[in-house]
Amino acid sequence: MTTEVWVLADPRAGTAAQALGIADRLGRPFRTLALDWGPLARIPWPWPTLAGLAPAARTAIHPPWPRLVIAAGRRSAPVALWLGRRGARTVHCMRPGIGAGRFDLLVLGRHDRPAARPNILPILGATHRVSPARLAAAREEWAASFAALPGPRVALLVGGPVRTGGVDPGVAAAIGRQVAGFAGSVLATTSRRTGAAATRALARALAPVPHRLYAWGDAGPNPFAGLLAWADAVVVTGDSVSMLSEALMTPGPVFVADPGGLGPRHRALHESLYAAGQARPLAAAGTPFPRAPLDETGRVAAAVAARLFSAPAPG
Repeated sequence: MTTEVWVLADPRAGTAAQALGIADRLGRPFRTLALDWGPLARIPWPWPTLAGLAPAARTAIHPPWPRLVIAAGRRSAPVALWLGRRGARTVHCMRPGIGAGRFDLLVLGRHDRPAARPNILPILGATHRVSPARLAAAREEWAASFAALPGPRVALLVGGPVRTGGVDPGVAAAIGRQVAGFAGSVLATTSRRTGAAATRALARALAPVPHRLYAWGDAGPNPFAGLLAWADAVVVTGDSVSMLSEALMTPGPVFVADPGGLGPRHRALHESLYAAGQARPLAAAGTPFPRAPLDETGRVAAAVAARLFSAPAPG
């Protein structure tokens, strides 16, 4: 008997999380296929093929075929369509680069200005794995660490540019000082793209206020969901589509900090969130604003269930 749902997991964690988040919320067993790319993955294949996969990843794809395939990212699109030719229904996140009309459902960010087509579902931000259930569990798990900190507790999520040497330390310090200026306490975390110098600068900026700083590579359990679960407000650097989208699952205000070097697509994402009343620039952090949690992953899972399984998605 086959597992009826397969997830094609790109090696990039943020890309894989978009597909895995939808599968999590379907409430059905699923098989995760960890994709590994060979040199031919650089080619924008115009037809369904497994040619971009490394040999070991290719051999893992064999019958019995799934009923549904969920994928994300340009390189996985030809693989998903190859499985589609073998009877699978296809759900794809992000612009596929080829064959947009061949997917049963395309999940695209509104900031990419997708065309109005029956198989396209526009969303704010991106899908992810932060669910209401995960936040509830994390609030209980991290109570001993965060409950006693003074409010308002502000989660500060710092990413960084993809192809440079990290966030400028002066920029990191400025963001830290601004957050410390309105927070009762700060729950901060950095990413692998932040850089050691920027992390040290951030630590110095947060020193005057009660805080917890979890630097990339620190030992111990990952506190990310706990930071969100205990935050009264969230500040996110605007380079990370994933962290911005995950922050929107919280009920408090979300503010976007500019780490420098942002391109037009990031700016378009921010503007889409501002227009929807879901976020504001960090400069507006002195004025809290009401908003409801934005569960776009749950909405996508419900659409997948309704369109492709003809049943409502659980939870």
